[in-house]
Amino acid sequence: MAAYQKKPDWLKVQYNREAVEEVAKLMKDLKLNTVCKEANCPNLGECYKKHTATFMVMGSACTRNCRFCNVSCAKPQPLDPDEPRHLAEVAKKLDLRHVVVTQVTRDDLPDGGAAHMAAVVCAVHETCPGTTVEVLISDLKGSEDALRVVLDAKPEVLNHNVEMVSRLYHDVRPQARYERSLKVLSDSKKFAPGILTKTGFMLGLGETDEEVYALMDDIRATGCDILTISQYLQPTPQHWALQRYVTPEEFARFKDIAMEKGFKFVASSPLVRSSYRAAEAFEAAEGRV
Repeated sequence: MAAYQKKPDWLKVQYNREAVEEVAKLMKDLKLNTVCKEANCPNLGECYKKHTATFMVMGSACTRNCRFCNVSCAKPQPLDPDEPRHLAEVAKKLDLRHVVVTQVTRDDLPDGGAAHMAAVVCAVHETCPGTTVEVLISDLKGSEDALRVVLDAKPEVLNHNVEMVSRLYHDVRPQARYERSLKVLSDSKKFAPGILTKTGFMLGLGETDEEVYALMDDIRATGCDILTISQYLQPTPQHWALQRYVTPEEFARFKDIAMEKGFKFVASSPLVRSSYRAAEAFEAAEGRV
């Protein structure tokens, strides 16, 4: 296990308490969750100040126990049928032009929550005409039928994160499968070629540069359009041990390499998260289609 490492200056961010409390109250009033808070995102203050947030639907309890993630693994609650409408209402109040919706993994549901996610997309499109929607889904246990249900709702972006290089899956993501995650991306492009696809992975878990290059190639082979590369931050001492902090210069180098491989948009820096500045990523990638 790696020894404690002091957080470098480039990872220190300001916390805007007023903005955080304002948006958090709005979410609480309508019984909504944000992945920003549940996953302890370092950009929480910045995004809340801009009245943006990544909604997390289907509860706050995940059915998987990945060793890198701060979302709680517990018995999930029943789905809230009013959640799609409430989420759309918040999106309208915040006047969002691009809504990002992620989910906890719901292996307890026959469709993995696909129908619920589709209902969210439809509710936002109906309530906020002109607003684009990005969904960040689980692997849906590899179900092509479930994936088609989400795609048929016509989100503008289908995101599914591969999270890390393949060698680390067994130890860090034992309930996930590297090949299955890649298939979600390739199937999405096959079933709905007009929808942009997106994925992301973390650095600092113990991967080598060669493994990162191979991961980029595997992702690009699916036809994926948008890529995010971020720094892994160990949530607690019980989580997977942080191996190193990757410098901003290294992140810039990985971005250049990824762009050379053909991605339409790449966000790569220590503070990047999958949904960070997602609207800009969507607009940039859409312009290059």
